[in-house]
Amino acid sequence: MAWRCSGSTNAALVNNLAANGLINSERVKQAMMGVDRAHYAPAQPYEDSPQPIGFSATISAPHMHANACESLLPFLYPGAKVLDIGSGSGYLTHVLAELVKPGGTVVGVDHIQGLVDMANKNMRKSQEGRDLLDSGTVRFVKTDGRKGWAQGGPYDCIHVGAAAAEHHQALVDQLKAPGRLFVPVEESYLQHIYVVDKKDDGKVEKKKMYGVRYVPLTDAPTE
Repeated sequence: MAWRCSGSTNAALVNNLAANGLINSERVKQAMMGVDRAHYAPAQPYEDSPQPIGFSATISAPHMHANACESLLPFLYPGAKVLDIGSGSGYLTHVLAELVKPGGTVVGVDHIQGLVDMANKNMRKSQEGRDLLDSGTVRFVKTDGRKGWAQGGPYDCIHVGAAAAEHHQALVDQLKAPGRLFVPVEESYLQHIYVVDKKDDGKVEKKKMYGVRYVPLTDAPTE
């Protein structure tokens, strides 16, 4: 169904995602409406497919970003603290920030300085993005996403935009109780999305959702 969702404008893309049942919440729809993918995807920004952004990285397909937001939505509220691992060109980081303002914070993490620089530059293409950066609502950090970013936690929710080789305990440890982690995990040459919930009492519950194909969460490439 996702292939039907491409559009000629950002609004057309988001409306098609909603019409095909890939966006169900009005909050997610309005957040994605407010962030122009053309600022973050260098070519064919309104196609519902992954796009290369350089540095051997990609921006995920819009339907995957929509699904991540829908999955994390119970933990995306004004004032929430969010960690976005594998923030890439900065698109989803911006969308998440729209969902937690006012008063929330989003830390975007990537292991390549060029992508951290790109994300900052891309967000400054819009007044909304500039305001989020200048207010401290959004911050981009270069670090190993497999270790999270403990300095900014604990987090109400964590999104991982690259496939982890295992369930990294450090990420679960940085969740609040309650809190939620959305992460693709490699398993026997396949990848599946897991939604990991930390309950009020600290108990952790992992739900295997569906198969995906992401670039791996790895060391930065050597130059």
